[in-house]
Amino acid sequence: VADQVEVPFQAVPGLPEATVHGHRGRILFGSLSDVPAIFLDGRLHAYEGHRVQEIVKPMRLLARLGIETVILTNAAGAVDPSLEVGDIVLIEDQINFTFRSALSGPFGKGEDRFLDMSLPFDQEIQKVVCCAARRIGVPLRRGTYAGMLGPSFETAAEVRMLAHMNADVVGMSTVSEVVSARAAGLRVGALSLVTNKATGLSPAALSHEDALALGTDTADRMLRLLSEVLSDLSDLTAVKPRD
Repeated sequence: VADQVEVPFQAVPGLPEATVHGHRGRILFGSLSDVPAIFLDGRLHAYEGHRVQEIVKPMRLLARLGIETVILTNAAGAVDPSLEVGDIVLIEDQINFTFRSALSGPFGKGEDRFLDMSLPFDQEIQKVVCCAARRIGVPLRRGTYAGMLGPSFETAAEVRMLAHMNADVVGMSTVSEVVSARAAGLRVGALSLVTNKATGLSPAALSHEDALALGTDTADRMLRLLSEVLSDLSDLTAVKPRD
């Protein structure tokens, strides 16, 4: 990120500090590929003890700052046995197994409490991501993301259940952020980086540290893709301004 200005989460009134290793908990104002953008370096999780309304505060903040489009990323486990570590998955749908709603309790002015989730992810953004991936030669898979509460990894029985429900990847974030962003009127895209095979698909024991290390090793392709997508979305917005 070039020309960056850093603001820690805890410097924003009402925004908790991120405590999970690998999540620095800061907001970066800067540019990527000469495109100005705001970057969230880390996120908040329910398993840290935060209420769902606190977890989604960054999404509401982006909306208040005038942001119209968000691209969410996460590290995820592969439920689909054909997925390999290092694969990038374009999320086409999601299953919320946190059993918490970002729209329960107080909600922001102008937000849609009774939100239609038939198309949680923006179709135009998905086309842009697919075209960008083909152009730069980054393999891209598609699938459904299952969001679990965590912080324990899933059992083999839970992974089998998720597979029967047509989930392709599983993680401990994102689903509430998607709902909140959509309710605030934002266009949403999301990508998962596969950092491990889910329980039962590999004999290896799972750990957060191993997943973090694998994610770091393979993050370059994700960064190249995001840089290309950001540039394409900027060009698209310049040609087709939103009403």
